[in-house]
Amino acid sequence: MTTDTERAIETIEYGGFADLLKPDSKWVIGGFPGWEFREPDAVAVVQNGRLRVTALPLTRTNPMIQFFDNAKHMYYSTETFAVPPGGEISVELEIRALKINGVPNDFYDGFVSVNLLDFSTGMAIDFFVSNECFATVYARLPFPGAVAPDDDSTKYFALFKEQPLPKGEQQTHRYKITYNQGSDELLFYVEDQLVNHEVNVPKMDSFIAALGMMTEKDIVDGKSISCHGQGLTAEWSPLTITKRLAS
Repeated sequence: MTTDTERAIETIEYGGFADLLKPDSKWVIGGFPGWEFREPDAVAVVQNGRLRVTALPLTRTNPMIQFFDNAKHMYYSTETFAVPPGGEISVELEIRALKINGVPNDFYDGFVSVNLLDFSTGMAIDFFVSNECFATVYARLPFPGAVAPDDDSTKYFALFKEQPLPKGEQQTHRYKITYNQGSDELLFYVEDQLVNHEVNVPKMDSFIAALGMMTEKDIVDGKSISCHGQGLTAEWSPLTITKRLAS
């Protein structure tokens, strides 16, 4: 951890992938009570401080709950990251994604994610990355236990914005999400370029980070249609987390 007291900045690196199988790992398999986001034959490799996971084919489905069907294999951080009151927090990392045997030019047929999740409010702030493009995601979802707002606002939503990868397909790119609690803003960056800016964002006091391998296909007539033999290889660097106190 490094701290710049003059500018009130704290920066930490959150990785620890080499300890993935240890009881005190910084990452655990994600999910909710009664449902794990785990591909049973996924292969995880840690090299040079990075986590690379291949699941071929994807197999996990749920015909009843959409976000259970979406997330195939996911790791949750064991640490919860507090947002400085009225201040700002950024999460930055590198991601490389490879969809295998998927439908060409169908982004939601399979992608790799980084997710910032606040289960108390249902907020989910994400980057999705696949062969063809990336998407920023700004959502409030009906997670088990989440408390929906009791006002006239839209209770649940998911806003996806897809854009081409700046350096081409299957390349490593750097992604950053910045949340400013004081101004209620979200800023998304790829290769240090601002790619999306959301305003009037509901307050978050804290969140966990998640690393995922996912699809996003609507359940049809009570049946999942998300798996058809395709697979994914995902690679993540450690996260750089920077906090700035309110000025």
